[in-house]
Amino acid sequence: MQVFRKTYWIMLLVLLTSACSNDVDSPIPVKVVIVTMFEIGELTGDKAGEFQLWKERRHLDTKFPFHGYQDLYFNKDSGILGIVTGIGTARAASSMMALGLDPRFDFTNSYFLIVGIGGFDPADASIGSAAWAEYLVDGDLSHEIDAREIPDDWEFGYFARYTKKPFDPDKPEPTGEMYRLNPALTEWAYQLTKDMDLGDDESLIEVREKYTLHEMARKPPFVLKGDNIAALTFWHGEILTDWANQWTDYWTEGKGNFVSSAMEDTGSYLSLMWLDKIGKVDKDRVMVLRTASNYTMPPPGISAVENLLAENEGYAGLSVAMESAYSVGGRVVDELLNNWDVYKNTIPGSSTNQDKTK
Repeated sequence: MQVFRKTYWIMLLVLLTSACSNDVDSPIPVKVVIVTMFEIGELTGDKAGEFQLWKERRHLDTKFPFHGYQDLYFNKDSGILGIVTGIGTARAASSMMALGLDPRFDFTNSYFLIVGIGGFDPADASIGSAAWAEYLVDGDLSHEIDAREIPDDWEFGYFARYTKKPFDPDKPEPTGEMYRLNPALTEWAYQLTKDMDLGDDESLIEVREKYTLHEMARKPPFVLKGDNIAALTFWHGEILTDWANQWTDYWTEGKGNFVSSAMEDTGSYLSLMWLDKIGKVDKDRVMVLRTASNYTMPPPGISAVENLLAENEGYAGLSVAMESAYSVGGRVVDELLNNWDVYKNTIPGSSTNQDKTK
């Protein structure tokens, strides 16, 4: 009996080891990862959040159980994998790290499209517009003094760590406050999509026309380049929009322009950057696309509190922003997949592939 038991456990261990080895040795190659942050209700068939249109229209039907925020969904024919990270930099970072270390998949040639909605600066764009980000700026990593206690000559209570005042020119090199995506890939994605007609929704005209001081806020939706601030705090208002513009300008040394506010992108990119260090992903294949579901400040005559509380009841531009995210992001995904024999080994926009940037 003892010999039988010992033999049984040895055979079981061999089988388990073999199974695990097969899983790890033969990971599934993924061409494009669609990174979304939240969904509303069910994943299909109801009001769409960031993931639903991708799941339904790209037929992400194969489910992979995942020890993250939600399970993963894959289309084995196209090579597209979809993930919902959960809201906030912490969830996003954790989800992306878990994904990158998952032995079931091979991400060495994968492109990561981080795509979702956000609040947009009305000085730059309108509801439904889509912005490709080159710079990701962290809105949390800083010192803060409550506004009721700041010195009289300070405009804001936020200031960089290891500095003495807001926007102190004597600042250290960024250690998480700002990341720059591959500028050539970002420009390629923008050039590919900049002339797209995103349509319009007559119900949004009334919302846009309230922004009488902002010409760009009153335009129909369009595609632009514009940078992103990610912060766990959902902030709103004219003063904080001014801060976001200055904070982006400060950390990018005048090269970036704040357009979109969200809550995840620095966390997602941080994990991908660290995964790049161990050869699991290529950080130069990461793109960030945000579309405007609302503005970061109210129109004239409405207080920041009133406008924010109204938005908590639902964004007027939610469905339009979801469609923009899918159509603009989908254009890039289609280009990558339709020319995979080129883009598998050559990143769009690189010097060896200039013909594909037109």
